[in-house]
Amino acid sequence: PSILRSGGDALRQGSSWRSSRWLGALLLVAVNVCLGATWLYVTTSDSDITETLAGQGEIVSPEPRVFIVKCSEDYENYKRYTGCTPQKCGRAIIDSLVTRDEAHVLRRLAERGLALAGSEGGASILDLHSGALSMGKQFVNIYRYFGDQISDVDVRGRIQAVIAETFGLDPTLMYLTKPTFFSRINSTAAKTQHDEYWHPHIDKETYGSFDYTSILYLSDYGSDFTGGRFIYIDQNGNRTVEPRTGTHYFLVKKPFCTYRIWLHVLTHHVYSPSVPLPPPPRKKR
Repeated sequence: PSILRSGGDALRQGSSWRSSRWLGALLLVAVNVCLGATWLYVTTSDSDITETLAGQGEIVSPEPRVFIVKCSEDYENYKRYTGCTPQKCGRAIIDSLVTRDEAHVLRRLAERGLALAGSEGGASILDLHSGALSMGKQFVNIYRYFGDQISDVDVRGRIQAVIAETFGLDPTLMYLTKPTFFSRINSTAAKTQHDEYWHPHIDKETYGSFDYTSILYLSDYGSDFTGGRFIYIDQNGNRTVEPRTGTHYFLVKKPFCTYRIWLHVLTHHVYSPSVPLPPPPRKKR
């Protein structure tokens, strides 16, 4: 009886083990199905709401890729200037405005300046109008460090010309406004509100003088950094640009069109680069 009883215990243990094994297998299948469904939902929902205007592997050349959008009626509330105020709104991408070598020169210039200092948060700024460089929570004047070594960066005219041609404007009536700057952004924790670069924002509201925004990227999405896509937030979905070195993205800003730089960007980029740099301050005798 003891053997039989032992056998009965073994059968019950075997049955229990097989039940546990099947239960474990079913749970594993359920988990896999759940994970698969979650992945499918995430990827499907992302593809449903995100349109890639320019992928990192694409080269948009020699003509810009242009996307015309309806201008906001709120432009009527702003002062208009004949030949300069937008008559049509849109966004455009081109990769042949500067060569990769020229982009690398711009990047080295930015790196030299930003190597002197940098923000304690994730975003460091080198302003080309004033020479202001973020150093911790303060700003210093870059021209006091570089002096006469800083020279003009010869791309402003090209940027001005392609914007004017694309949107039917008179380039002689367009003027560079402030701010114009190099920006280095990384994943360091934000220290101030200005470091929180990922918030959606509207240039026309932030800078009232902005009618056109120009961005020249100096590094490559997917190899130099992760994240960092330029995402345009529209009512019917998101439109995305995957940066590559030398990509020039410019747009006529509708006052209520929102965009963001996606979280965890590690990149260098230039807003309307190559304004003729002001001379360094003269030393007092």
